Amino acid sequence: MLQVNSLSFAYDKKPILTNISFKVGKGEHISIVGESGCGKSTLLKIIYGLLQPLQGNIFWGEKQVMGPDFNLVPGESFMKYLSQDFDLMPFTTVAENVSQFLSVFYPEELKARTTELLEMIDMVPFAKVKVKNLSGGQQQRVALARVLAQKPELLLLDEPFGHIDNFRKNQLRRNLFEYLNKEGISCITATHDHQDILPYAKRIIVIKDQTIMANANTRDLYNNPKNIYTASLFGEANLIPINIIKSYGDLERKIIVYAHEFRVSNKSGIPTIVERCYFMGSHFLIEAISGAQRIRFNSEEALTIGKKVFLNIALETISQRLKP
Repeated sequence: MLQVNSLSFAYDKKPILTNISFKVGKGEHISIVGESGCGKSTLLKIIYGLLQPLQGNIFWGEKQVMGPDFNLVPGESFMKYLSQDFDLMPFTTVAENVSQFLSVFYPEELKARTTELLEMIDMVPFAKVKVKNLSGGQQQRVALARVLAQKPELLLLDEPFGHIDNFRKNQLRRNLFEYLNKEGISCITATHDHQDILPYAKRIIVIKDQTIMANANTRDLYNNPKNIYTASLFGEANLIPINIIKSYGDLERKIIVYAHEFRVSNKSGIPTIVERCYFMGSHFLIEAISGAQRIRFNSEEALTIGKKVFLNIALETISQRLKP
C-alpha cells in the first residue's frame, strides 16, 4: 500500500502542493485530476523520487520512499513512472526499448514478454522499427509498454494517452487497465481527460489551490459533486439557483446540473432562449439564456437560434444534489 503523508512542495518559494495526504491500496487504481498547473504532475514526480518535498513523507508498505536529497538515482524497483517526455532510446528498435530492462539470460521469456506487451499496445508490426521513426503517439505506446515490462507493483501515469489518436485510444485504455487489474498492479493516473477516469478509476482525488478538494469513490463523486469545479472536470455542468427551478425555492441555494440531465420541453419548465447550437455527433450542445442565467444543455435535435424552449430536471436529481 502507498501512504502519502502531509506532502508540501514549492517551486522557487511558490507553493504548489500543501499538506497532501492519501492512500492507495494494493491493486487499486486512482486518478489525480484538476486544472492545468494544479500540481498533478508534480505530485507524481515527488512520489517517484524526482522531486524533494518541503515536508511530509511517502511509504510503500513499511519502506520509506526517499527523494533526490537521499538517492542519486531516482525511483524504486517496485515502482515505474511514465512521464510526458517518454524517455526512450531513439536509435534502437521498438522491441529493444520494450525489453531494455528484461534479463537477457532468459531469452525465451524475454521474447515472450516483449511480444505480449507489443500486442497490448498494438505495435507488433513495428517491432523492428527504430523509435526515432515513430510518431509521437506510437512513441507514447512504446513508453507505456516499457514501464510495464518488469511488472511493477505501482505504476504512475502522467497523461498516458495525450499523444495517441482517438480511434486507437479507447482500445488501448481498455487493454491497459484490464491488464493492470488482472496483474494486481496499483496505479495512479494524472489526467485532464474524464474518459481516462470514469470507466476505470475506483477513486478520484481532485486538486485545487494546492490542496485536495475531494477524495471519493468515482461514481459517488460524479453523481454528487460538491462544487462546480469538480463537476466541470467530467463535462459540461451548470450551477443553477433553486428559485429558477421552483419559484418558491430557497433563494440562496444552488444545485449542479450536468448538460445531459436536462429534458427539453415546448410547454413547461425553465424558460430559455437558444443562443448557440453545437453539433456534438450523438447530440447537440445548446447554450441558452434564462433571465440572467446562462445554461448549457443537450438536445437530440438542432434548435434554432432565438427559439424558446423549456427545461426540466428529474426530481430525483434535484433531491440528490440538495443533500448536505
